[in-house]
Amino acid sequence: MAFESLPTHSDVVAAAKRLSGLVRKTPVLRHDALDALAGARVFVKAECLQETGSFKIRGATNRLLQIPEAQRAAGVVAFSSGNHAQGVARAARLLGMPALIVMPADAPAVKVEGVEADGGEVRFYDRNTESREEIAEQIASERGAIVVPSFDDPHIISGQGTAGLEFTAQMKGAGETLDHLITPAGGGGLASGLALALEGVSPGTRVWVAEPQGHDDWTRSLKSGHIEKNAPGTRSICDAILTAAPGDMTFAIGHRLFSGGLVVSDPQVKDAMRAAFRYLRIVTEPGGAAALAAALACLPDDMKGRKIGIVVSGGNVDAVEYAKVLMGG
Repeated sequence: MAFESLPTHSDVVAAAKRLSGLVRKTPVLRHDALDALAGARVFVKAECLQETGSFKIRGATNRLLQIPEAQRAAGVVAFSSGNHAQGVARAARLLGMPALIVMPADAPAVKVEGVEADGGEVRFYDRNTESREEIAEQIASERGAIVVPSFDDPHIISGQGTAGLEFTAQMKGAGETLDHLITPAGGGGLASGLALALEGVSPGTRVWVAEPQGHDDWTRSLKSGHIEKNAPGTRSICDAILTAAPGDMTFAIGHRLFSGGLVVSDPQVKDAMRAAFRYLRIVTEPGGAAALAAALACLPDDMKGRKIGIVVSGGNVDAVEYAKVLMGG
């Protein structure tokens, strides 16, 4: 599929300038124990410490800044399992815009509360029987609002990619260059943005996506060469990355730039969440820990001993559920 507005590396650079001072520069963390577990040198980009608790604020803010001031009064509508919702709600508040978010009825309470705390209105839906896209389009049409997609949008992708520019610059400042980068992937906005960023500043770094068993649409899509869908239903604790399929735009980028997919189990994700807390003292949500889980549990042999970049993409997890994981549940 051809796109007139497929983003490029230069769009990511422009987004970084636009977002300067509006989003947090997140740290890169490491620990010898993680290196030992992975059999490689592991560098963790902690986007769980970003504003609103995930990378999503980057793309949301970049997208809303593109809306002309004359159109902002009608507001925006978004659909999300939580992290994009919080990013849009925060960006809308900063720009003085109303925001309505279509969220699944089983979204973690901490994510719903985050949206509401920033003044966002929430409309729940059943992720197995209703189409969040159709609901969002209908509401936007009634209000004259603008729909802000969670991943398949050039401004969203470019905004998310700024984390890659930042990561690369931090590694360069430490005298290091990543051999591989692993990132969680749902719709692929973050992953494709990161790949575009690295294409321009670290072209030798190979980009991989990590996803949960039963929702491995990216891995299957990259192998087959066309978009593969997940069967309906929820089969993983990684709620943040349980999308139906890669986006058309993100797949067009990923098919060209991704090296492949790594699939992790829920127990492996929980192990990674515990490791992140024990060794890095960061809180990770299940989906946000998928890439770390891949590095610790199923790193391919040809990546052993190399420098591996890991994006921990979010930390918005319910306290009770997180406590259960830390206690071995």
